[in-house]
Amino acid sequence: MRRVVITGMGAIGALGHTAAETWREMLAGRSGIGPIQAVPAEKLRAKVAAEVRDYDPARHFDDKRLPMLDRTSQFALIAAREAVRQSGIDFDQGDLRERSAVIVGTGVGGETSHDEAFRRLYGDNNPRVHPFTIVRVMANAPACQLSIEFGLTGPAFGVVSACASSNHAFAQALQTIRAGSADVALAGGAEACITLGLTKAWEAMRVLADDTCRPFCLQRRGLVLGEGAAIFVLEEYEHARRRGAQILAELAGAGLSADASDLVLPSQAGAVAAMRRALKDAQLPLEQVGYINAHGTATPANDPSETRAIRETYGALAGVIPISSTKAVHGHALGASGALEMVAALGALREQMVPPTANFLDPDPQCDLDYVPNVAREAKVGAVMSNSFAFGGLNAVVVVRSLR
Repeated sequence: MRRVVITGMGAIGALGHTAAETWREMLAGRSGIGPIQAVPAEKLRAKVAAEVRDYDPARHFDDKRLPMLDRTSQFALIAAREAVRQSGIDFDQGDLRERSAVIVGTGVGGETSHDEAFRRLYGDNNPRVHPFTIVRVMANAPACQLSIEFGLTGPAFGVVSACASSNHAFAQALQTIRAGSADVALAGGAEACITLGLTKAWEAMRVLADDTCRPFCLQRRGLVLGEGAAIFVLEEYEHARRRGAQILAELAGAGLSADASDLVLPSQAGAVAAMRRALKDAQLPLEQVGYINAHGTATPANDPSETRAIRETYGALAGVIPISSTKAVHGHALGASGALEMVAALGALREQMVPPTANFLDPDPQCDLDYVPNVAREAKVGAVMSNSFAFGGLNAVVVVRSLR
């Protein structure tokens, strides 16, 4: 079977505008959550979010291209440019453009453009919306923009599965390269979901925290919306080796499942199935997992369910594996969450350090595992499992490991 490795990564989010900044802040447990700026706070009950701060799109895109780009696609392009630079890959070599795929996950697509169009139409009674509205809001726009940016003519499409979108994108890219349909893939996720309409919709579900994000903590009050993107260069191992690429990690396996039950209530059985399938796909014994990046949304339902699922999957080992949720600092970026959490997974492998679950106060008796509260920890990390569990009962788990 063709092996798949990661040779480049890029990110932008509430913690910084590069992957290095994002990892540094994760490791320090410094939160990117703060008073919301994109939405009039007086119209909200939950007034905090994990927004990309100090962002000027004109620094990244010219006047001709910018009108075509929703904020979601902007983030995807910025992250992809960084990933391609780090990888050192040259798409002009041979037939590589034809042998390269683009697979990008997003939960809601171009929501900022969507919101703006509806504001003009219904709020301002303006009968005209921006002529590029459709090409900005479509969920496949980030993937298409990456394909255009780098001239890649292989398979290119978007993946839309709520909070599991990025991990589904990684899984699809893994299978695409394994199957020989591509030698390289740009894969990850992007989201810019902090708009008035969508924030009010999340408020209506009564799952937004009004203070901060405290995963697995007794005082947790719900999730905090985030935004951003992370994109990775995935390559077939021999292709990367021949060109002398620096290999960051091996994408060893993925496990997918559907609960086929409730749209919003998490299923322990579905989470267990995805974790076990990921381990089987990676041919990885339980004891080799040195860190679990949890889905960890800080909602009342998710955290105890995920705790039970990890216990069922890992048995006696569950209590000794370091687990953390980095959503405590970068927020819940919906379809981009799994991609931002891949930055944490690769950082843990590279530096043998586990990022903390920040903002932690008192442990919840229902969440009784080692959640690395508040302070990063040295650990022997040879492999990382990263969990994403989405509304709709869609579960996607990926496993990365140091190259053997």
